[in-house]
Amino acid sequence: MHRKLFNLAQANTGKGAGIRAEVADDTATIYIYDIIDPYWGVSAADLAKALAGITAANIVLRINSPGGDVFEGRAMMAQLVGHPATITAKIDGLAASAASVLALAASSVEIAEGGFYMIHKGWTWMMGNADDLRDASALLDKVDAAIVAAYQGKSGKSADEIAAWMKAETWFSAEEAVAAGFCDSILPTTAASAGANARAFNLAVYDRAPKALTEQPPEIDDAPRVRSLARLGLYERTAA
Repeated sequence: MHRKLFNLAQANTGKGAGIRAEVADDTATIYIYDIIDPYWGVSAADLAKALAGITAANIVLRINSPGGDVFEGRAMMAQLVGHPATITAKIDGLAASAASVLALAASSVEIAEGGFYMIHKGWTWMMGNADDLRDASALLDKVDAAIVAAYQGKSGKSADEIAAWMKAETWFSAEEAVAAGFCDSILPTTAASAGANARAFNLAVYDRAPKALTEQPPEIDDAPRVRSLARLGLYERTAA
């Protein structure tokens, strides 16, 4: 059994915030801040419930996710494409793997400064005999081909170039994602905020995750500042 997807899901259980929807006037905002997995995170069924009550003309899809199951991601994308609202995606930190597929449902995609967009070949996990595994492999090839076509439709890049990026597990910075055509513009936010959002997840299973996302910033030793403030307080009391 291929355990990468299982390990990704298990390592990120409880790190996300699920799916949340808010409606104001003619715009609904849907937050997908979690692993995409029907058992460990958020699922197509969860998104269907969120979309069912939305009649607003516009949907803002806010994404911060390490990805997950490719089939679940495709189902979620199909639901978004089928909704009559105009969809704008805003990547608040990370749109990796299946989460990048969600953004393809939007007519416009914005990515936060300091955010990342990652594409790779589809993952799933299963158990079974040789015939089962061959069937799953053939199905994944078809899903990958469909995703290549979807990325191609968004970016205008050739199928061969996108397939090569997927095979290499390619991570795009915000500027690179815009240059490659996967995103349309950069969100006016702080890089530190986007980085903090993206670092909320465990990305250890990925082979080429940027160090900026896998290495936590060093803890600041606050003891010298506390000692300085204590001395200052002592000086002030003495002077009085």
